[in-house]
Amino acid sequence: MKWTLRGPFAAILLFVIAATGHARLPAAAISSAHPLATEAGFAVLDQGGNAFDAAIAVSAALAVVEPYSSGMGGGGFWLLHDAANGRNVMIDGREKAPGAASRDMYLDNRGAVVRDWAINGPSAAGIPGQPAALAHLAAGYGKLPLSVTLAPAIRLAKDGFQVEEHYRRMANYRRDVLNRSPEARHIFLNNGEVPPVGHLIVQPELARLLELLADQGHDGFYRGELAQKLVDGVINNGGLWSMEDLANYQVVEREPVTGTFRGAKIISAAPPSSGGVVLIQALNILERFNNGQPDPALLPHLAVESMRRAYRDRALHLGDPDFVDMPINRLLDKDYATALAASIKLDQATPSASLGEPITVEQGNHTSHFSIIDQQGNRVSATLSINLPFGSGFVVPKTGLLLNNEMDDFSANPGSANAYGLIGGEANSIAAGKRPLSSMTPTFIEWDGKVAILGTPGGSRIISMVMLAALEALQGKPAEDWVSRPRFHHQYMPDMVQGEPDFVGTEAGKSLLVRGHQMESTGRRYGNMQAILWDSKTASLQAAADPRGIGEALVRKPERKD
Repeated sequence: MKWTLRGPFAAILLFVIAATGHARLPAAAISSAHPLATEAGFAVLDQGGNAFDAAIAVSAALAVVEPYSSGMGGGGFWLLHDAANGRNVMIDGREKAPGAASRDMYLDNRGAVVRDWAINGPSAAGIPGQPAALAHLAAGYGKLPLSVTLAPAIRLAKDGFQVEEHYRRMANYRRDVLNRSPEARHIFLNNGEVPPVGHLIVQPELARLLELLADQGHDGFYRGELAQKLVDGVINNGGLWSMEDLANYQVVEREPVTGTFRGAKIISAAPPSSGGVVLIQALNILERFNNGQPDPALLPHLAVESMRRAYRDRALHLGDPDFVDMPINRLLDKDYATALAASIKLDQATPSASLGEPITVEQGNHTSHFSIIDQQGNRVSATLSINLPFGSGFVVPKTGLLLNNEMDDFSANPGSANAYGLIGGEANSIAAGKRPLSSMTPTFIEWDGKVAILGTPGGSRIISMVMLAALEALQGKPAEDWVSRPRFHHQYMPDMVQGEPDFVGTEAGKSLLVRGHQMESTGRRYGNMQAILWDSKTASLQAAADPRGIGEALVRKPERKD
């Protein structure tokens, strides 16, 4: 969706930009993975809220209507830009390992990972960060109280939402696990089976949880009666939570990682997300070839080789910054990228094994993303997750809270594969109170008077998707092209290019094969990117939702309702 202001009004707007450094936009934009979440965000903007208030509303609404992707029992990263002071900050609401967690907690007597314990039920759940993040956003950045910003989600939980085909696919994937939890079975299935299209999912207990958060803020979730119900429900079903784990959980404000590519400024997620570091490092490597604009016939090969090297460094070095010392400055250094680029041959794929020991990291696959910009120029790029579809599949009795299974994002046994066949590194080993490494990559790109706001779900493929979208943006393509282009991916190990079916047979796909890359089709399209483009020079605003999903991108002027 596009909005363009022309004529004398555009000239006035450009004068204001020159005088103040920022301007009031002609409209606001929200792109999210579900139409009801986009609607919730605009409902808050209509009441005088800003982008940060809308982010609370969208996050909470997605927690209700996308239980397979995100939730109040999960976490995420909220990348913010405060237009009033030009500050960028990342709100780290990533889950944390319980205090009773240990490095070998998922290993049997033979040292093998007990995968079921790591991905299913409360034993797989980290301490949720999303409730704390929403309370933090309201207290530090929003204009409206949580009673207003959470109201749309509370209504959705009470009144219900209708099942559609995507919900059915995700529920079918996790049906057996959902059936293990009586509460999850009751809420998300229909007599133990995948609900039909149009079936109403009603969550009254989740509505009461949201009301408690709206009334009491952070402490309404992490202390008191609800916290005790959560701990009792987890412990009674094999988990490791304690009241201290909940009481001690706090979000962290982190400085985003920044870099440049072809003159554009890249602002992205910092550790414990690997997203920004890997994205900028890969772009730095690519930039060594004709300033990042190689012959189009070479671009797929060079993109893959850049990904290969950046993903290897990800596995070797990255983890929770509160636990691991990381050489971030070196990884983002242009000279280091030049050294890595020197090992790339233009006519031949590099065997990953020739670069060093075979190692990569765990990463869950099902997340959600949304992008927002308000009329004041405040913006949010947020990626949220509960890991696998429907997380752990466990709903804590009497709370309505569906728990994440983000503990599987740790290296349960460095050198052992996780649910996605990915092998973990020591930097991401389990420790009490530690945040697992993530690939979530909420990102801003600023260049030539333009701002891109983007991100996507997709597990370890998130970073490569954002990289490909960044290349589209900087080539002057509209936002619709960023979210819809055919995708390909390489993550060092396995040493294989993964491509969407509509990429594999293209000339670009063939150009990889002739250079010796092994390629496999993913068998389906992947990702669900939500993107916004604001061009201050032309006063045009675009928003685009990935056609692979059911999301909605909307650009309109908020209608103030007093």
